[in-house]
Amino acid sequence: MGFHAPEMPILVDDETGVWNTDALPMLYVPRHFFVNNHMGIEDEIGAERYAEILYKAGYKSAYFWCEQESECHGIYGKDIWDHYLKRLSQRGWGFFITEELDIEKGTAKVRLENSAFVYHYEKIHGKKVNRKVDYMFTGWFAGALDQILESQGSSLRTKATQTQSGAEEGHDVGYFEVLPL
Repeated sequence: MGFHAPEMPILVDDETGVWNTDALPMLYVPRHFFVNNHMGIEDEIGAERYAEILYKAGYKSAYFWCEQESECHGIYGKDIWDHYLKRLSQRGWGFFITEELDIEKGTAKVRLENSAFVYHYEKIHGKKVNRKVDYMFTGWFAGALDQILESQGSSLRTKATQTQSGAEEGHDVGYFEVLPL
């Protein structure tokens, strides 16, 4: 196993210390810190309720991110989708691979390999937890696709679901599906 430097530009504001990548401010935190906070909230309010909250927040964030990045780089349609999944993959969440994308129909299928959540849950529990633990990502795909659709003048809107997780017995990867409402 080899290592390499981050593949995305990171600029740090001299006055504020804020990290920026492309057109947006970023945070850099240890994975265990983030996932332990995630697990703590899940323990208090339950995975289903937390998934609902994260879907809405993730949708909104993905929409905003794609809108800002599209404007910053002058990229649209499939190019902004690909850029989004590339940046997500470069940030250590896991590797997001587009298996299917049909913007006009409002559909997509995304494979997730090496999920940060699957890794951490398995490390804590010593085995697969046999449930979907990557639900934080689900709203991201509908938000990204809806931003692209709206930028192209389409009124079509979508909903994403996680259909499989690498944390489930018999599976090594996760899958997300986006379909029209």
